[in-house]
Amino acid sequence: MRSTLWTPTIVVVALLAGPAFAAATAGRSGPAASQADPIASPAPVLTREEMEQFLLTAKVLKTKSVSKGVTKARQVSMSDGRITHDAQIQDVNIEKAIFEVSPKHTEINFKDLFRYNIAAYRLSRLLGLDNVPVSVERTVDGKPAAVTWWLDDVAMEEGDRVKKKIEGNSLRRRNYQAVMIVFDELIQNRDRNAGNILWSSDWRLWMIDHTRAFRLGKELRQPKALTICDRALLERMRELTRPALAEAVGKSLTGAEMDALLSRRDLIVKLFDERITARGQGAVLIALN
Repeated sequence: MRSTLWTPTIVVVALLAGPAFAAATAGRSGPAASQADPIASPAPVLTREEMEQFLLTAKVLKTKSVSKGVTKARQVSMSDGRITHDAQIQDVNIEKAIFEVSPKHTEINFKDLFRYNIAAYRLSRLLGLDNVPVSVERTVDGKPAAVTWWLDDVAMEEGDRVKKKIEGNSLRRRNYQAVMIVFDELIQNRDRNAGNILWSSDWRLWMIDHTRAFRLGKELRQPKALTICDRALLERMRELTRPALAEAVGKSLTGAEMDALLSRRDLIVKLFDERITARGQGAVLIALN
């Protein structure tokens, strides 16, 4: 895990109008006990569009915590005069021809980029997913950065769940984990770990921190892990076009990164189609919600 756990403070001045959108959107991991505090103020109920606008325009009031991780992400308090809410600011922008990720792993053409957080959010929306945090690009302190909505309803990190042997809603947990496996294969995420998998109190799995994703590899890394898939997600991937992808992600991905993603998409869809032929839809396709 590349960051410490922080405790957000949320003060509601007024609620913005709009249809309800789950406030459990993750900007970065936070400790379960503090976020489950029953005396805390209720979180604002905003649409994702309203969250985006807030993150783009609200004033940064103060920095509350700074990560000890290599990306130096920081938790801040923001306000637009109507609501005050926390966000994560991450401006990491590292590119290296060769990088020793760990003593046993060296990566060629290594990238650790804030813009991938934005790309992951925009792609998740395009695919109909609701468990990647709202993230926008904004210049902060003179540097372009990903500004990401902070999660209001963290129950635990995946590491804590495993350590404490908490099963929860087993079927819902299995289905969300399956979606994560497919999504990470699609974006070729190189840094999914227990610290960037969060569970909210309704057993929704939130995928955070995608700064080491969207590699240029066109092959699948772990095809054997792709055993089941959400039916709606598979159809959205099948229908995904280059123009639609480009419009959705904007400048958060390069042309080469989009091409690699679509090549992986083709392999994922082909793999699941083959599994469905061999085993039947009932054994392969699930319904997330």
